[in-house]
Amino acid sequence: MDLLRTLCQLAAPAGNEAPMTEFLLKYIAQQQSSWRVQPQLLAGEGLQDCIILVFGKPRTAVFAHIDSIGFTVRYGQELVRIGGPRAESGYRLVGHDAQGPIDCTLTVDEQTGELSYEFTRQIERGTELTFYCDFRETATTVQSCYLDNRLGVWNALRLAETLENGIIAFSCWEEHGGGSVAYLAKLIYEQYGVHQALISDITWVTEGVHAGQGVVISLRDSLIPRRSYVEKIRAIARAAGIPHQLEVEGSGGSDAKELQHGAQPWDWCFVGAPEDHVHSPDELVNKQDSASMLALYQELLKKL
Repeated sequence: MDLLRTLCQLAAPAGNEAPMTEFLLKYIAQQQSSWRVQPQLLAGEGLQDCIILVFGKPRTAVFAHIDSIGFTVRYGQELVRIGGPRAESGYRLVGHDAQGPIDCTLTVDEQTGELSYEFTRQIERGTELTFYCDFRETATTVQSCYLDNRLGVWNALRLAETLENGIIAFSCWEEHGGGSVAYLAKLIYEQYGVHQALISDITWVTEGVHAGQGVVISLRDSLIPRRSYVEKIRAIARAAGIPHQLEVEGSGGSDAKELQHGAQPWDWCFVGAPEDHVHSPDELVNKQDSASMLALYQELLKKL
């Protein structure tokens, strides 16, 4: 879990993913010699802060967003949300501006719901603040801020160790409206002819999805994937004997939104571990679910 701990401690809210991109590029450079296949790496000009890894002769692309939720300092002591973070008075927020490091406290006005911070000085406008990372591990669980989607990134990096044929795309802005998957999908479709995708992201524990019962295959959220593609994924999971659950929701979304709405004929399915205490400093995931997530991705990239 050391890699996951490191990922969770890196601040990279939507719009400022560069620190995570820098870490990933260094990690890939250091680790890829031990991977089964050394990928072609696409990054930099034209991809903004996104990264694409191309392994062998790809048939399937895995999308994992590298951004997180957070807050932006507005005017005075006012804060505005980046994405949809849970907000409770007393949450510890950290960041950095030109005057130095910041370790402050979130406050929520009970009457208006307006967000602000308490700190020893005024923070420069435009500064991003993120949850303080208190990474906790037990024999069965991990708990931290930003498991959504650091665990999805962890899954993609672990998948890269044994991947022979496939594409891994690290995307940006997912938590705050998206925007990067559209051009990533176009590039991947046009250059490599790949048109089927898996979304390596984290979903929610609900009344029908339970911690410790396996990775979630989502049948639908606010959008509906093509059923024949999802059935292929279910059949592979059953044949491999990998613990999994089925999710049916009427709201929510992921990087799949841009695939569904794009000009290319992409098939997609959200496959990810469920977490509790969503979008808070205390997101909680069962280790069995993250293990089954990785196992299913390894199997899917071989069979799809």
